[in-house]
Amino acid sequence: MAGHSKWANIQHRKGRQDEKRGKIWTRVIREIMVAARTGGGDLNANPRLRLAVDKAKAANMPADTIKRNIDKATGNLEGVSYEEIRYEGYGIGGAAVIVDTMTDNKVRTVAEVRHAFSKYGGNLGTEGSVSFQFKHCGQLIFAPGASEDQIMEVALEAGADDVLTGEDGSIEVLTAAADFEAVRNALQAAGWQPELAEVTLRPENSVELSGDDALRMQKLVDVLEDLDDVQEIYHNAEL
Repeated sequence: MAGHSKWANIQHRKGRQDEKRGKIWTRVIREIMVAARTGGGDLNANPRLRLAVDKAKAANMPADTIKRNIDKATGNLEGVSYEEIRYEGYGIGGAAVIVDTMTDNKVRTVAEVRHAFSKYGGNLGTEGSVSFQFKHCGQLIFAPGASEDQIMEVALEAGADDVLTGEDGSIEVLTAAADFEAVRNALQAAGWQPELAEVTLRPENSVELSGDDALRMQKLVDVLEDLDDVQEIYHNAEL
């Protein structure tokens, strides 16, 4: 997304997360369970599980809750089995939208996602219809005022692919997904704490929306985020 909107979008997203703090635990637990089930319960050998546990700790989840859900997923305790399903579609103005879900009921989930798209001005597409417009990568964003030179030096030395400065002064560090942890750890060790740090789907291009179109697009994203089975929303709308 273009620099002038990135910081505002992040602040909106963080505000939304604060509003629905109760749902954060549910989503993180699902991520922990799927990561542990697919890659094992050893944090040292499972990067995806490490990231999920980091999210859990950031959300102040107790260590025993984290361990219990890892045990459930690896068969040490009986638990619900979740399946990952990705939906792709179009929002307002042809903006590309990807919806990642984890569900124990595919019929319910697809009905809810399709309803949200159709009710709020979007269209659910087919697999692969928009995913080519996104890049799977690590992303770290620092608040306006951080030192671009210092962050760039540390990030590139640690293996980052690129460092971008937005019009609003925010700094974005991009990495290969496999290098994300190394770059994040190096930046934190140097005293640079990102406002946002995640492995994500980053849009390769953007669709600029304003006025009523921007409001309608934000409403669609908010409604999708509020669905219980939705884990993440990615889109290329510049609001």
